[in-house]
This record gives sequence, C-alpha cells and structure tokens, in this order.
Amino acid sequence: MIIGVPKEIKDHEDRVGMTPAGVEELVKRHGHRVLVERGAGEGSGITDDEYAACGAEIVEGHEDVFLRAELIVKVKEPLPSEYHLFRQGQILMTYLHLAPLPELTHALLERRVIGIAYETIQRADGSLPCLVPMSEVAGRMAVQVGAEYLERVKGGRGVLLGGVPGVPPAEVVIIGAGTVGTSAAKIALGMGAHVTIIDINADRLRYLDEILHGNLITVMSNRYNIERAVRYADLLIGAVLVPGAKAPTLVTEDMVKAMKPGSVVIDVAVDQGGCIETVDRATSHSDPVYVKHGVLHYAVPNMPGAVPRTSTLALTNATLPYIIEVANLGPAEAARKSPALAKGFNVCFGRVVHEAVAKAHGLPYSPLQEVL
Repeated sequence: MIIGVPKEIKDHEDRVGMTPAGVEELVKRHGHRVLVERGAGEGSGITDDEYAACGAEIVEGHEDVFLRAELIVKVKEPLPSEYHLFRQGQILMTYLHLAPLPELTHALLERRVIGIAYETIQRADGSLPCLVPMSEVAGRMAVQVGAEYLERVKGGRGVLLGGVPGVPPAEVVIIGAGTVGTSAAKIALGMGAHVTIIDINADRLRYLDEILHGNLITVMSNRYNIERAVRYADLLIGAVLVPGAKAPTLVTEDMVKAMKPGSVVIDVAVDQGGCIETVDRATSHSDPVYVKHGVLHYAVPNMPGAVPRTSTLALTNATLPYIIEVANLGPAEAARKSPALAKGFNVCFGRVVHEAVAKAHGLPYSPLQEVL
C-alpha cells in the first residue's frame, strides 16, 4: 500500500503523523511505500534525511501526497483547504472529532472517504489507546497553561498555583476524572494547588482518592456540586469525554458569571464541542485566550501541538500498530480482525458508521459490517 504523511497545516501544529521508526517498520519489514511531504517532521525535530534513511520517499508538494497515497496518515482533522484533495475510497487515519464539524463530515461523505478516527478506536474494556497519550499531554499542559494565565501580567488574578507558607494555594477544579482529568490533577497537586475533581463515576473517584496524594477533594457530578465548585475555582479545567459524541455542556454561562474576576477556564473538550457553555469558539496557539464575564478562556483544540517532539513520539507509539493493520490487511479485513479498530471507523463510502457521529449530525447510521 502507498501511505502518505503530509505536513500539518493547522495553526502551530508541529506534530507529524509518523516517525522514521514507523517508516522503517512499514517499508523494510512490511514492504509498503511511504511518501513524506518535505518538511513534515521539522516541527518535531525530525529531518527529511532521517525519513529518507528509513526508506521514505520525500515528496515536494502537499497535494502530491494526497494524489498518490491510498492511505493518508495525519494528526489533526483536515482543514477546508484540504477537502478537495480526497478521493473516493481513500483511507484517512487521524484525529477527526467529527461530532462538532458538520462541514468536514459532509465533505468526507461526499468524497466517499474511509475515515478512521484515532479518538474512537476503543478496546473491549472501554479504553481509548490512541487518545490516551494525547490526553495525558493535554491534561499536564492544562495546568501549566492555567498557572501561566493566572499571572497578573497575563490578565489573571495574580495567584500562584501552589501558594506560599501563610498564603493559601489556588483552587483548581477539574470536571472529568478520565485520562485528561487525572493527568491534570497529578500536576496540579504536585505544584501544591488545592484540587477538586468531579466525575459521575463513584468508583473512579474512589480510585483517585486512593492513588493521588495532596490537597485533593473528590466530588460526585451533579449540577449543584458543579455550580458550587465553579464559584470558588481559580482555574477550571473541562475534561469531559463521550467517545465520538459532542461533549455535554456541564458548566453554564451563569456559573461562569459567578466566577472570580481573573479566573481561568481551560476546556480541553473543545475539540468535541466543549463542556463549558461560554467556550463558544475554538482559539489557536497564535491567539489562545479571550475574556468573557471577566474570566479568561483558553480553548485551543490542539494543545499537544505546542510540545510536538514529546507529542509525536507518544502519539505514534500508539497509532502505528493500527496503521500497520490497515496497510497489511486493507480496511475491511483489518476491521473484521480488530474490533477495537472497527470502532475507529466514522465514515465509510458515503455513509456514517459511528452511531454517536450520526446522532450529532442527525444523519442515518449504518453498521460498519453492512458497508464494508
């Protein structure tokens, strides 16, 4: 199979969909061809020469990669300028996050692309192996970024996350106790903050109460508890995930209005539509923050792109086995042999094959086995 690795074009997205190690595995062990757009790895500190030494063909143009490749391996969802590049039957493996993106969804359907979303590849135990590494990065970054924007020079309240002796630490409230929330809690606790983590799963809260140490409170998720916690938060982190679906709105605009002036909101769920009502638009690394009701809102959907070296290595460790399965077996046989991979299929030959995506857009749902 011919596999294409284009350069990412999203604002300050310096991750790349494959490392030289992945190229070598695909080319030298499995006999595939890999096309890498010139400069695709530069942001992650990977040179064209490194790719070439592992067997990649360096391609000059962005469009040439799409034109020649049967399987496109990216990091982020395609942007409108790329929609016209897709061909019928072409396979796309990337983070798609289709639920809040009707235009991309319809573009993939119209061009009859086989869209496999990393974020919905799901094992029998419910774990999301390709999402976990980026969730770990985003959770850790959310606290770093929040600490920065709480500084007065950045427009925040002027609060040090960990406080000092005689002065209480900042209040960090995290909604969602999955990978993002747990990673954020670890860093916030390590920096000395007082942390409240809210989730709907009592067993998960019990587990975190046992393994995390420091100034931690675990709280069951309901409107009353969320409203109370948001009111005292200095830093509020939204970390809610429903695989493939639009994130539920758990923090209302009235709750944000009641927050302290100069507080910071970071909605890591923004790439799935966001779980905080006042996060009404995505921002970018070039322009990451806006102020609403006196509260700083950070809503960058590709947070891990700011640390591309770490993120690329972590991402490709998780995604390469699935890329190899699709390349070796073809999408139909790979889906039949791997139930986890099958759940990653979102669109296929003009039909929506992921139920949550179909529901998000009011489109008919077709079981994957009926389409492939």
